[in-house]
Amino acid sequence: MRVARIRPTECRALRGRFDLVTETAYAVGMIGEVASFDALLNAPWCDGVCALTWRRSLAGDYNAVAAAIGPIAEITSLDEEALLGLRLDPAGALAREQLLADLQMLRAAGLDPSLDAIPAQPRAAPEAPLVTDVYSWHVDSATDETDTWLCSYNVAGTEALPSAMARRYVDIPETRAKLLQHYGGADDDGFRDFLREHYYDLHYAAVAGARPVSFGLGHLWRIATRWPGCPVPPCVHRAPIIPPDSLPRLLLIC
Repeated sequence: MRVARIRPTECRALRGRFDLVTETAYAVGMIGEVASFDALLNAPWCDGVCALTWRRSLAGDYNAVAAAIGPIAEITSLDEEALLGLRLDPAGALAREQLLADLQMLRAAGLDPSLDAIPAQPRAAPEAPLVTDVYSWHVDSATDETDTWLCSYNVAGTEALPSAMARRYVDIPETRAKLLQHYGGADDDGFRDFLREHYYDLHYAAVAGARPVSFGLGHLWRIATRWPGCPVPPCVHRAPIIPPDSLPRLLLIC
């Protein structure tokens, strides 16, 4: 989606227009809260805020939906037909109505959401010096203006770090040296292309004393990605580790 490009001096006025309030209790300067979906959709990025949320308290039993899916071995996308085919009690049916409504709301706004059921999966042993899965701190990137939208409904929410509490692995001399050895060449343009092609430049380490911020359950989030000209830093985030005996995690993403 495209958002308005604005000058820093316009941020204060636009906050009032979009009911944007920067959090001060934690993650100072990183998170903004809005009061409606329209505000979440239209609020511009400015003043370093890289994560926007519309906080919600949702009714229904989302674990009942996850349980009704049955055992799965890999990430499974659920469309309307799959959701409507689940046998649910009243609380589960209420949760299903909300899931269907969220899918429709995002599609009506021109987005392409996917509702995924994510099972517990062991992390694969890395074949390189750096793990690049979604459980590692990372940012999303794109060649054009775009944002990532997220909502976790059960198990655990996505986690984020303020930019000041994260450092790119490729900027850490010890890690960069290991990656260069793995590459087997010189630290030149070819090596930088190698880092981009394998997404190593998108992954981060938490600095000492960093305190992750949980996105919680039921809240709809829009986070900044790395694209040319983005006016704010991309949001450093990661997926939560799902316990082996857990139900699948229900995640709305686009």
